[in-house]
Amino acid sequence: MSHTDNDAPRKLMLFAAGKGTRMAPLTDRMPKPLIKVGRRTLLDRALDLAREGGAETIVVNTHYLGDQIADHLQGREVLISDESEALLETGGGLKKALPLLGDGPVITINPDVVWTGPNPIAGLRAAWDPARMDALLMLIPLHAARGRIGSGDFSLDAEGRILRKGELVYGGAQIIKTERLAEIGAEAFSLNRLWDLMIADSRAFGLIHRGNWCDVGRPDCISKAEEMLYG
Repeated sequence: MSHTDNDAPRKLMLFAAGKGTRMAPLTDRMPKPLIKVGRRTLLDRALDLAREGGAETIVVNTHYLGDQIADHLQGREVLISDESEALLETGGGLKKALPLLGDGPVITINPDVVWTGPNPIAGLRAAWDPARMDALLMLIPLHAARGRIGSGDFSLDAEGRILRKGELVYGGAQIIKTERLAEIGAEAFSLNRLWDLMIADSRAFGLIHRGNWCDVGRPDCISKAEEMLYG
């Protein structure tokens, strides 16, 4: 069962707070989301996907060189969740941003990946079924995950639920319910902790992306992403 556009989530969190240490020396003076792939910043590429995919309220968190990101977003309809005091990781960052995001499920996207093919945000929103799902993650087959180093993250069962370990990589986009963040007492933590709670309850699902994808976490990945985009 998929849901109509009207009752799928329209609130989105874009994670832009990290230090981007793997991207050094490019990130010595610039935050990773402002690095360009094909003359367009990773941040703007992610915002394009968000808007085109149906997101309306967009929150961007900032920490490392956050003033540069805030300046870049000046005059746009984007809210900033300032984490300058402490780096909170994905789970802590989402938890801190809840006053800006409000109640209900949230779309999240990482800017340090590049996508082609169907819009991943639109795909998640079309497949979202809140009666069955607490999380829906966009996944990439490991053999198709450009720029990825290492093994996969997940596999899927017959009903599309995610299981730890397997040949599927988390693509950096999802829809997730936020109520259970309150169960995690830490200030800084990964969303992996929330996923584990949902996996244990058989409430975490995956969707396989039907286009191309490239991780842009290291300097050598920029050319990989541009080759994917432009051939």
